Amino acid sequence: MSFLLDMHTPHSSSLRWLILLMILVPSYVAGSDVSLWDIPPTGHRVTVVPTSAERQQISQLYQQLGLEGRLSFEAFSLGVRGYNQISNKHRSRLTIVDFSKPSTQERMFVIDMEQGKLLYATLCAHGRGSGENYATSFSNQPNSHQSSLGFYLTNETYSGNNGYSLRLDGLERGYNDQARARAIVVHGAAYVNDQIIRQGRLGRSYGCPAVPRALARPIIDAIKGGSVLYIYANRPDYLAQSMVPRSEMEPTIADQDSRTQLIN
Repeated sequence: MSFLLDMHTPHSSSLRWLILLMILVPSYVAGSDVSLWDIPPTGHRVTVVPTSAERQQISQLYQQLGLEGRLSFEAFSLGVRGYNQISNKHRSRLTIVDFSKPSTQERMFVIDMEQGKLLYATLCAHGRGSGENYATSFSNQPNSHQSSLGFYLTNETYSGNNGYSLRLDGLERGYNDQARARAIVVHGAAYVNDQIIRQGRLGRSYGCPAVPRALARPIIDAIKGGSVLYIYANRPDYLAQSMVPRSEMEPTIADQDSRTQLIN
C-alpha cells in the first residue's frame, strides 16, 4: 500500500492546511503554557538588529537605574532586548543574572520595567559544575550540576527541600529547555551570604540560581507568574546562537565598562 498522497486529490487542500499548522504551531514546555523558542543552525538565522530608538532607550534606562559599574552593559542590553521580544510574558519584571561577575559580587538584578526601578540587587550562586568563584562552564544536561544560560519565564511557586521556591521554564532549545526537568529553580540557600564569601567564594548549587535565604520570598514574589529571567555570561558560542544575538552595540559599550571597572 502506498502512503504517498497526490496533492491534487480532493483531500489535498485539507492536507496542505494540516501540514501548515504542524509547521506554525509552536512546541510547548511540559507542564506550562510557555512556547519554546527554536534556535536554527548557525548561518540560518534572522538577526533582529536593535533600532536607534531602542538603543537610546536601553542606554537611558541603564543610566537611570544606576547600573554602571554594577551590571555589564552587554548583559543589560541583551536582557532588555529579549524582554521586549518575549510576547507571552505576564509581568513587567526583568531579572538579569550576570555570570560574567564573580560569586563574591552582587550579580542578580530585579528590575521593574514599567516603573523603571531597580527592586533588588543581590548575590546569586551558580552550579557547582560550572566553576569555583566564576561560572565558566554551562550545560542543559541532567545531572551536570551546571548553570544554564539564556532566557526563561518564571512560573509557579512551591515549597520543597530548599523552602519557598520558583519553577523556571527555559525558552532556548538546547541551552535551557531542560530547566523544568532538571528542577532548576530560584530558591534561597544558607551558602549564599556575606559570611560565606570570607572563604573566597559563595557556596554552589546543583545548577539553580540560588539567592540569600532572607531575600528568597520577596524576590520570588516579585518575579513569579510569568516574568522574564535572563542568565548571561560572556560566552561567544551562546551569544552567537541566542534568540537575542549580540549586536555591534553591546561589545563596544561592554568593553568600555570593563575598562572603567579596571581603572576604578
